[in-house]
Amino acid sequence: LAVAFSMVILGVFYSFNAFSLAVNSEHRLFHIFHDMHLLFAGTGTVLSFRRYSKSFIGSILAGLFIPAFFCTFSDAFLPYFGGMALGLNMHFHWCFVDHLNMVLPFLIAGIVNGWVLSTYSADRHVAYSTRFHFLHIAVSAMASLLYFAGFGFSNWMDSMGTTFMLMLFVVLVPCSLSDIVIPIWFAKKGK
Repeated sequence: LAVAFSMVILGVFYSFNAFSLAVNSEHRLFHIFHDMHLLFAGTGTVLSFRRYSKSFIGSILAGLFIPAFFCTFSDAFLPYFGGMALGLNMHFHWCFVDHLNMVLPFLIAGIVNGWVLSTYSADRHVAYSTRFHFLHIAVSAMASLLYFAGFGFSNWMDSMGTTFMLMLFVVLVPCSLSDIVIPIWFAKKGK
């Protein structure tokens, strides 16, 4: 649902020629959504980790490294290689190398947010985790789609079916690993 929703939103922008008004609009919007992706991923990772472990250091390390790896994988590496597999001339862009000062504050804010939310009553953790996972998927889908559009796949609307299937893989696998599987595995491993 989140992937389809992101395609609808970006399709509306394209339909009204919103991107023709500003140079490099897709690049700018990619950076906004990538930063938001790190915020929501950091929050979701810490929330999931803290449901199974109260380790302060463990939650900080999980909140830093898991989203940093999987958000980059989802927003840049997979769209880049997906575009290359489709025969497109993609440009590779890695924000953690090119714009560390821009992405790190959002990742840290996500960790703090996840930590604060995890201190509320335990019966709220599942609701918080579910909401942040949906938001995480939605902003990740926007970031990945904007990466496609801004770095080489400008005619993605001509291949909607292929784009949708590629986006499902590019977004759902890394984000589910980042929010659910890996933090819970590490949290349980320490017990």
